[in-house]
Amino acid sequence: MSRGGAKKERSDPERRCIATGERHPKRGLIRFVVSPENAIIPDVAEKLPGRGIWVSAERSALDTAVSKRLFSRAARQQVTVPETLVSDVEGILLRRVQDRLALARKAGKAVAGYEKVKDWLGKDEAAILLQASDGSDRGKSKLHRPRGRGSYFDILSAVELGLSFGREHVIHAALAAGGLTDSFRDDAVRLSGVRDDGGGDATGKVKKTI
Repeated sequence: MSRGGAKKERSDPERRCIATGERHPKRGLIRFVVSPENAIIPDVAEKLPGRGIWVSAERSALDTAVSKRLFSRAARQQVTVPETLVSDVEGILLRRVQDRLALARKAGKAVAGYEKVKDWLGKDEAAILLQASDGSDRGKSKLHRPRGRGSYFDILSAVELGLSFGREHVIHAALAAGGLTDSFRDDAVRLSGVRDDGGGDATGKVKKTI
């Protein structure tokens, strides 16, 4: 039970972000480790050995950690930080999101195409609605979004969505509730933060409804 008697929705250990100094649940941060060659490498899956260095899954936090050389301070030694570190993290998260979506499709837990998605939404079978970031606003507005936090994302382009479904491009997709969908949501939220450059045009902007 949390303070005030409210029950926590999920139990997730917290870690401190080296860029902001704030503590957050692990699912909202990116883990890094120092390689044997003293280079910083992302450990998004949190499986690599060594002491973890954590940064919030936000582009601004990652940029700060790189520009202010906070990785060396956190590691208590001089480390090499690849110039492509932020884009590397984005690429890893993108592949994880696409892979989870492909697995959900093979398990019958994801569909693509306007009519199929509309049918799932009408039957309340869709836990998450996905729409291509470069799809037309008019076309996307014709589908209502599921209720609940983290139920809508437009962080993938039509081509990126299409790769998960074996198609050239996809504008509309939906996922049913389940473990794969929960894992997808966690990675999609992190990807949205990493893709958001604060300029207002970020394809990584995550939309959530209450």
